[in-house]
Amino acid sequence: MQKPADENTTDFGFERVGVAQKAERVRRVFESVADNYDLMNDLMSLGVHRLWKRFTLGQTGLRPGQQALDVAGGSGDLALGMARLVGETGRVLLTDINPAMLERGRAKIIDAGESSNVEYAIADAEQLPFESNRFDCVTIGFGLRNVTRKQAALDSMFRVLKPGGRLLVLEFSRPTAPGLKPLYDSYSFHVLPLLGKYVAKDEASYRYLAESIRMHPDQETLKGMMQSTGFQRCDYFNLSGGIVALHRGFKL
Repeated sequence: MQKPADENTTDFGFERVGVAQKAERVRRVFESVADNYDLMNDLMSLGVHRLWKRFTLGQTGLRPGQQALDVAGGSGDLALGMARLVGETGRVLLTDINPAMLERGRAKIIDAGESSNVEYAIADAEQLPFESNRFDCVTIGFGLRNVTRKQAALDSMFRVLKPGGRLLVLEFSRPTAPGLKPLYDSYSFHVLPLLGKYVAKDEASYRYLAESIRMHPDQETLKGMMQSTGFQRCDYFNLSGGIVALHRGFKL
């Protein structure tokens, strides 16, 4: 049974934990899964996560010479794609709060031969340590649901965007296709933990993954949060029947 919510607690999956505890517990989850992160993404989504990210990159509007920020960038897929879009005269900054995940992203980008225009920084999404009005595009892919204060993170990302820039939030959401929800729930709570147990040797972290998705705001709620921050022309694209949604908002 969940504890009653109050201002000093937040969700960690289906648990209620102290606000100060969540970031540490999330850090431990991603330290545990870092070495198998890409393999598990391929297994869990049957490779479809690559299409979701490709679609996201197509919505960045980035041109050569521009600057982009990838927040909670995981193993660097979006940052790598944006580095190719902005070219040698542009700049991409890949950030994550977790050093193990950031190192995975750095290694992937170096291996791909795209490191000349990419920088790396340990950074908290809620308090981005960058100057205001710097970036043409900010992305956060499958990271917002792990943030303790999501509104604070949206505010921080809004601040560092240039006027005319855009935020893209790629995240698991609520299935909208008829009949999909029960199938998705069964997969999430039975298959994912087993994949975690036998492939990543970490059943608990993948159970948390399934639970954290259910606790994340649905499509309309997240759109409203972005509007409350100040983003305009907010919309979203349901991908794979709403299992994933890409939210988009502009700083005008």
